[in-house]
Amino acid sequence: MDRIVIIGAGQAGGWAARTLRKEGFAGSVVLIGEEAHPPHERPPLSKAVLVGEAPPESTHLMKAEALEELALDLRRQARVTSIDRGTKQVSLADGSSVGYDRLILCTGGRARKLDVPGADLPGVFTLRTIEDALGLAPMLEPGKTVVVVGGGWIGLEAAAAARKKGAEATVVEIASRLCERTVPPEVSEYLLAMHKDRGADVLLGTGVVAFAATPDSRLVVTLSSGQELACDAVVVGAGLIPNDELARAAGLQCAGGVIVDAQCRTSDPDIYAAGDVTVTPSAWAGRPIRLESWQNAQEQGVAAARSALGMEVHYEPLPWFWSDQYDMNLQIYGMPMPAYHVVVRGRPDSGRFVMFYLDGDRVKAALGPNSARDLRFARRLIERQTPVKPEQLADPELSLSKL
Repeated sequence: MDRIVIIGAGQAGGWAARTLRKEGFAGSVVLIGEEAHPPHERPPLSKAVLVGEAPPESTHLMKAEALEELALDLRRQARVTSIDRGTKQVSLADGSSVGYDRLILCTGGRARKLDVPGADLPGVFTLRTIEDALGLAPMLEPGKTVVVVGGGWIGLEAAAAARKKGAEATVVEIASRLCERTVPPEVSEYLLAMHKDRGADVLLGTGVVAFAATPDSRLVVTLSSGQELACDAVVVGAGLIPNDELARAAGLQCAGGVIVDAQCRTSDPDIYAAGDVTVTPSAWAGRPIRLESWQNAQEQGVAAARSALGMEVHYEPLPWFWSDQYDMNLQIYGMPMPAYHVVVRGRPDSGRFVMFYLDGDRVKAALGPNSARDLRFARRLIERQTPVKPEQLADPELSLSKL
């Protein structure tokens, strides 16, 4: 192979490029990204960067010298318009084209916008890019009011950032509880109480029907209930749309993302994919899933690069997700399923507890706030499928390390 092209210069693409060099690939590595920034990770954008505790540069995957040492053909602010699988060429918006021997798609996703009047007004933000975080940050100040549309992870982190900086915040969630798709009711109640205790308003079972600008450069959010909320800024956290358009136009198999196998291969044996855009096999979920997480962006980027080099790869990781809100850190390992038996360690009203999800005597998933140490051991129990007794997990006096 003479040249490997990577489309997408975010976290997955950056780790793929880095891994190609680490594994000894001496050919040309072309890394094409639409953003002006070097490869970077996104989680801090809704956390430390948004509240001003860390500069945007802290998100960069590596220092400038280390990036230069990789000897990449790095093309920033460049957009790929098509992939010709027959001639193995990618075409760019500037009229140029690049040939490839192997292609790695790390095109990620984009923030979903609401299809309502006024959704494109100034002051209505999504939170996906460095520019998004820098544009929103000045609106999170004392005396400002922010409406957050969406009670999922991005929305709740944005609300926490607003309250932490002294702005008023109202969360509007159309579902009956917070983070309904990812956590059980007990955790939803915990999150609701935490945000209310910190001064945020939370409106559940409520949608948004329109945004409008006011003469004094503020916004009015009209809810499905007819209520109107005046604010200085809106943050829309309505989920992610995978950027699989290039792959679909090229005839690759897609279904809500680019379908890959455990070797990170697409339906074309010379094209691989990694990160938020991929739908990948998961023994933990029992079906192919698309993972939107820091862990998956990094680890699948590494796996795709190794697979493209012909190395043996089997990528089916135990899913791991975390969220930081106020002084809380919540982590989830595995895929909690309603059919599993739940064992709780600690008291939910204490602010520190773990929920174990068991299938028989095996732990399949675990989650909880402010319990990083216990969850590290829970991860080992899940990965090793160690038999355990429910009463042992529930006993806070028994160290999980002994299991």
